[in-house]
Amino acid sequence: MTNIKGETLIADIRQLDAKGSGQAVVWRENELGNPKKLKLTIPYALPGEKVRVTVERPWVRRWRAKADEILEVHPERIGPACPHFERCGGCVWQHWDYSGQLKQKTDHVKQSIEAQGFDPALVRDTIGMEDPWHYRNKMEFTFAPDGTLGLHEQGNFRSIISLETCLIAGKDMVEAAMEVAKWALDHKLSGYDKDSHEGLLRHLMVRQSFATGEMMLALFATEAPVGPLEKAVNDLVERIEQKCPQVKSLLWLENTNWADRAQAEKTHILAGRDFIYDELVGYRYRLWFDTFFQTNPKQAQKLVELALEMGQPQKTEKMIDLFCGVGTFSLPFASRVAELAGIEIVETSIESAKRNAEDNGITNTYFLAKDARLGIDQVLETFGKPELLLLDPPRSGAGGKVMRRIGRSKPERIVYVSCNPDTFATDIKELIPFGYQLEAVQPVDLFPHTYHVECCAVLTYVGVPQ
Repeated sequence: MTNIKGETLIADIRQLDAKGSGQAVVWRENELGNPKKLKLTIPYALPGEKVRVTVERPWVRRWRAKADEILEVHPERIGPACPHFERCGGCVWQHWDYSGQLKQKTDHVKQSIEAQGFDPALVRDTIGMEDPWHYRNKMEFTFAPDGTLGLHEQGNFRSIISLETCLIAGKDMVEAAMEVAKWALDHKLSGYDKDSHEGLLRHLMVRQSFATGEMMLALFATEAPVGPLEKAVNDLVERIEQKCPQVKSLLWLENTNWADRAQAEKTHILAGRDFIYDELVGYRYRLWFDTFFQTNPKQAQKLVELALEMGQPQKTEKMIDLFCGVGTFSLPFASRVAELAGIEIVETSIESAKRNAEDNGITNTYFLAKDARLGIDQVLETFGKPELLLLDPPRSGAGGKVMRRIGRSKPERIVYVSCNPDTFATDIKELIPFGYQLEAVQPVDLFPHTYHVECCAVLTYVGVPQ
């Protein structure tokens, strides 16, 4: 069907892409009568649904658009709970029953490892949450040029949705953010304009420890909180102290860089300290505004316990923790092995890891700020061969060079914690020629209502086939 606005097509959603959107293929005839393939990406469509969609430029080979109408509805489709859904870029699956989300995540991990030649039967069912709401302990909100605080609109980086609620953030965090939003409007403070590079307020980062209750509020602004701003800043401190007593760190962070990132050139402590305390698996951590820490504490606890169960650390063993960060996995494992060496390229994270180990009375750790591959070489020279190695790389994975270096070092067991099933699968494939066997993969849902899934896997050294 063709109209002045384009061509209307009927499409069957066969699968989802890497960002959780529906995928379909429609075959049509061109002007010569030859078959022509059109690949469609349809956000919020679920596998097995039949939809009507309008293609505004019929001659293209790929098109992305929301469905005009869902003709055959997935039985697990539900009404989204959040008023911002489909506009906000935070959640993409609130319209999918949680059990369906978990099945999809399990399937994603299975497909990823099967594509690299592994047995999908090694993948267990994804561990979900009993209550998949208000699970995040860190959120970053953005100020619009008119000073309103909100979240980025889906697919439109310059559009900010005014904040009413957020159902995946901790409830206290949302209330504190709303108080800051009201303060900014009461004082008629401008937000940062990404085009003109003018305006005062850029971001608000809120993070809270669900274990200790301590909260941090960090305002990112283009000017220092002095001079004409002092009156407004003093009012902010007074409001937060009265209405949000759990805030133990209130920061004003100067950021004049054009890049739209929550970074700081200078830190001003308006109230409290410049960090908060958090706890995980019985260990205490200091978190600064730029500290990477798992954003779902309940599931992160399960992830650490799972890594311990799979890794089976022994008191007589040496261990390497690669991409160790601030020591999230290092501290629990260090208490169960003879010696642990942590490697991380970010120097501030290594300093935090050292401090966290000291705070928890752990004395058998050695932390090195270095690139992963070079760090392994240095640690092996001074530390010796480890029996156990754990790695928790970024979404991009560890890469072939690092994985081959791990393979040559021949630890008895390797625990791989991943936030990207695709790079995980390509990484572990590199270990097979070195005599490693994949034993089990356990997905864990740390991000309900999104397409992200973490997984923990263990590989054992069985020897190179002769």
